[in-house]
Amino acid sequence: MQEHLMAKVFESVMGEDSHKALDKTGIKPLYAVHANLSASELVAEALERQEGVLSEDGALAVYTGEHTGRSAKDKFIVDEPATRDEVWWSAINQKMAPDHFTRLTDTVRGYLAGQELFTQDLYAGADPAHRIRVRVVTTNAWHAQFARNMFIRPPVEDLADFAPDYVILHAPDLALDAESYNLRSSTAVVLSFEQKLIVIAGTQYAGEIKKSIFTVMNWLLPPKGVLPMHCSANIDAKGESALFFGLSGTGKTTLSSDRNRPLIGDDEHGWSDEGVFNFEGGCYAKVIRLNQEAEPDIWNASHRFGVVLENVTVGARGKLDLDDSSRTENTRSCYPTDFIPNAVASGQGGKPRHVLMLTADAFGVLPPVSKLTPDQAMYHFLSGYTARIAGTEKGLGNEPEATFSACFGAPFLPRSPAVYGQLLRDRLAKGNVSCWLVNTGWTGGAYGTGKRMSLAHTRAILAAVLEDRLNDAECEVEPYFGLHIPKQVAGVPADILNPEHAWADKAAYAQQAKKLVDLFKQNAEGFSGGLSPELLKAGIGAAVS
Repeated sequence: MQEHLMAKVFESVMGEDSHKALDKTGIKPLYAVHANLSASELVAEALERQEGVLSEDGALAVYTGEHTGRSAKDKFIVDEPATRDEVWWSAINQKMAPDHFTRLTDTVRGYLAGQELFTQDLYAGADPAHRIRVRVVTTNAWHAQFARNMFIRPPVEDLADFAPDYVILHAPDLALDAESYNLRSSTAVVLSFEQKLIVIAGTQYAGEIKKSIFTVMNWLLPPKGVLPMHCSANIDAKGESALFFGLSGTGKTTLSSDRNRPLIGDDEHGWSDEGVFNFEGGCYAKVIRLNQEAEPDIWNASHRFGVVLENVTVGARGKLDLDDSSRTENTRSCYPTDFIPNAVASGQGGKPRHVLMLTADAFGVLPPVSKLTPDQAMYHFLSGYTARIAGTEKGLGNEPEATFSACFGAPFLPRSPAVYGQLLRDRLAKGNVSCWLVNTGWTGGAYGTGKRMSLAHTRAILAAVLEDRLNDAECEVEPYFGLHIPKQVAGVPADILNPEHAWADKAAYAQQAKKLVDLFKQNAEGFSGGLSPELLKAGIGAAVS
């Protein structure tokens, strides 16, 4: 073991490429630096270092320890003069003083210098006009493989002169002293837009790498007139795009995976004058209780060599147990987008023709589908509603809990939601775009009484929307949110289209609907991102008081 380590020390000291791989990082390495290793090389390193185990299909399964999701309360943006006035300072974007950041980066760089390192040079943004170059420096081979899967892999010829626009210093095993850096805990995710530097320490959860770059793209694109979006996207035979907005658990990844519509991407996109483009080169699918028959593409993609599985249980002989939630409900599969059979190789599509806003309403109030006016689309975009239930997250009781996340991605918005809302308004005004609210949650009653919407029914609804069969459909208007509900959708029972009709107890439905209206109103009262009186009237002005 010592001879092996000494060989790697010698490799690091003597190899000029190792030092070039750390250009713009501020790290002076003492040990080996493995630059831009292939998937097979990274998996071999991860297994040698006992970072994970292989499934029977060759996927690399890892355990992220204490952190099985994002550490939202440990995210900071450096309070710097050049960017201070444009940042949306909030509980989401907490301030870090420049001197604290300097001490933090000095500590992290010193720590990384004393470790064997893995670097990956990657792109974010499939459209070259809006692309950034990212250099990821980490201590774990599996995190490097995650990044390699998640972002866009440049052609080999682009790597020789690769100069990063942004650098991620990733120290997952470094537990920080909170008091020394004015932190909440031993974990930190800190972004400096002025220095173009991201520091992640004290958490193994790889989603922090992915979402930190999403935050960067949300910072860079609005001044260019490009709308960054937390959505999935696919295209039709004419190349026109459909966008699927939605928070975790609403079906964003599942519903955009359609054998008849090539996939652009499952999570992060930009909308420019030319069309839609993926920020990423991979997918990060939630796989708890993944069903092979219902979601064959995601299932097959997750059972291949090169995949990184987070917190998925691997049993005897490498067999995956996707039903085991003992570690977390947030089990994940990270794989390249091209593992999906009909993925769009370019990561780009034409201008959107349809916008679908997904919600999993556990109160059983919202219709399975409703057509939105432009003002209603803005209202629901800025509200970003879904509901959480017991079993999906720790600490939840038996009652559903309403969740509002502006623009369906508040944790990743460094600017005011009003900025993104105005960009959406502008984009909708420029094109012939239909907007729909789709409830993948409960019908016939709230969680515990009603039942979850059938995936087959939701897919039938999507087919009708995307094939323009509902554009001129006869609708009825429900009284609480003023939503226009189609009276008929092929393949969907008529008695579930209007949620009031699906409830046996009409009085209970009315009570639940008023409760949800009040929750929307409460969210609007505390909202700082542009819910104007006109939008409020469009969203719940018609509600029964």
